[in-house]
Amino acid sequence: MNINKRFILSFVAPFMIFISAMGLIFRDNSRKIFYLPIGVMGIVIILERVISRQMDRKNILKKINSYQKDK
Repeated sequence: MNINKRFILSFVAPFMIFISAMGLIFRDNSRKIFYLPIGVMGIVIILERVISRQMDRKNILKKINSYQKDK
């Protein structure tokens, strides 16, 4: 069966946040700091995707509006 790579990669960022949360909850106090960068990177990946989608949508809307003004 052929599985789309983008489908699998879409679970990476939430999985990183989940691993970070589990590490922060269940690890002893001296090792908790090692899980913080994983969670931060997961959050940054998700926010980057959201911001890029919003910018793409704005650009598409600007193009549509520019074609409507030409008529």
